Amino acid sequence: MSKTTMTLPDDLLDELMRLLDARSKTEAVLKAIKEEIRRIKVRRIQSMAGSLEFDLTAEELRHGDRTPGEG
Repeated sequence: MSKTTMTLPDDLLDELMRLLDARSKTEAVLKAIKEEIRRIKVRRIQSMAGSLEFDLTAEELRHGDRTPGEG
C-alpha cells in the first residue's frame, strides 16, 4: 500500500464520508475509488452487450462438455 498526500476540499470530503457512512477520510476515499472502478467495469461489460457470441448450450456450460471456441 502506498502513502499519498493530497489536498482535498473539506466540504467534499465531509460529504463523501457522510454519504458513504465512512468512519475515516481514508475509508471514504477507498470506498469511492472502489465504487468508481466497479462502475467503469460495469460500463465496459454493458458496452459489449450483443457483441459476444456463445455457441454452447446451457447443458454444455453447466457440465463443461466442450471448451468454448472448439467447433
